[in-house]
Amino acid sequence: MNDFSGSSAARPAPVVLDVWCELQCPDCRDALTDLIALRARYGDRLDLRLRHFPLEKHKHAFAAAQAAEEAAEQGRAWPYVEAVLGRVEELDRGGEAFLVEVARELGLDADEFDTALIDGRHILIVDADQAEGKAIGVTGTPTYVIGGERLDGGKSQEGLRERIEEIADRLLAEQA
Repeated sequence: MNDFSGSSAARPAPVVLDVWCELQCPDCRDALTDLIALRARYGDRLDLRLRHFPLEKHKHAFAAAQAAEEAAEQGRAWPYVEAVLGRVEELDRGGEAFLVEVARELGLDADEFDTALIDGRHILIVDADQAEGKAIGVTGTPTYVIGGERLDGGKSQEGLRERIEEIADRLLAEQA
């Protein structure tokens, strides 16, 4: 069977939701429920992109962002992010050893995580995300960008999922 990607039956491009997140952030942990609900509602019609914005006040946030990139390289970005965010207090206490342990628990190559944190192979991605976030006015986490609109979840999550759904629904309807 041939796949004619140029046919009119081709699926429209997914709506992009950039999530500026920090894996040691309790507010990002609280936002996890909304992110899971959005993924369940939209599936592949919503491209949920993790963007790193480690805050200086959290000493393990930069390492956690690098670890998330290693998880993405190993094909398990969101399961890893969800596991770490769900255990923010353990990250506070355990630091890099905790990040490697979570990788091991998820069946990822924990030795490769350890090496990636030592050699810094993902630092440029994290730095680039943080610089882009600062350039567009991100000051805290979580912050969402969808359809050119920035929504700050660092102050309150109240009503944000509904607002994201309104924008996503509008953008998807415009593609139809």
